[in-house]
Amino acid sequence: MTEAAMTDKRVTAAVLVIGDEILSGRTRDSNSHYIAHFLLQIGVETREIRVVPDVEDDIVAALNALRARYDYVFTTGGIGPTHDDITADAVARAFGVEISEDPRAIALLLEQIKPEDLNEARRRMARIPHGAALVANPISKAPGFWIGNVIVMAGVPAIMQAMLDDVAPKLAQGAIILSETIDAPGLPEGAYAGGLANLAKAFPQVSIGSYPSLRDGKFHNQIILRGRDGTMLAEAAAKVRAMLDGVA
Repeated sequence: MTEAAMTDKRVTAAVLVIGDEILSGRTRDSNSHYIAHFLLQIGVETREIRVVPDVEDDIVAALNALRARYDYVFTTGGIGPTHDDITADAVARAFGVEISEDPRAIALLLEQIKPEDLNEARRRMARIPHGAALVANPISKAPGFWIGNVIVMAGVPAIMQAMLDDVAPKLAQGAIILSETIDAPGLPEGAYAGGLANLAKAFPQVSIGSYPSLRDGKFHNQIILRGRDGTMLAEAAAKVRAMLDGVA
């Protein structure tokens, strides 16, 4: 990732998860969690995650909304060989470009598939919107692609992760977001909510959130602070600890 351009400005992203199987509950979405965590480590802040069905109009509408709002949009799912894999067509429509078989993608598929086995269904995976760069897939060779600020990746987690590794060095990076976690065991949120709200107002450049949990019938909450200024983050964390000590 050393080749990526560093920048002081905030770099934002959205994740668009595509697939009926996610919305039906049949398949658990782990991709958005992985992408958000991965991007955080390189200073790219995920601001929105959406899930849409395998409906072209819905995909196009979501893409156009997200790509206008964020620096990057990462999509997962819908670039396989079956009839309901329509992501590539939707992306081409969103950008107003043609789509056809890409010789580069065909060549990659032939590294994995014998020519006589490259049937019509498999050739669908070589259909790329015109003007897009390919995203490498070292696992099964069928590529993703990158057009404008939209990065289109597979839905299979292992393949998606390999594709993300391929694009990571080319992403613009913002300042790394630092975080600090403070345990508040035994304290219900209501005991410190007022004090926490006051501290959030006092430190507007620090994101302060309370995350409740119940363990063995007892409250075991955590307060997580995030920010780009280490000194300010440390000061806010010290204030939070002092506030918790006062209500314990």
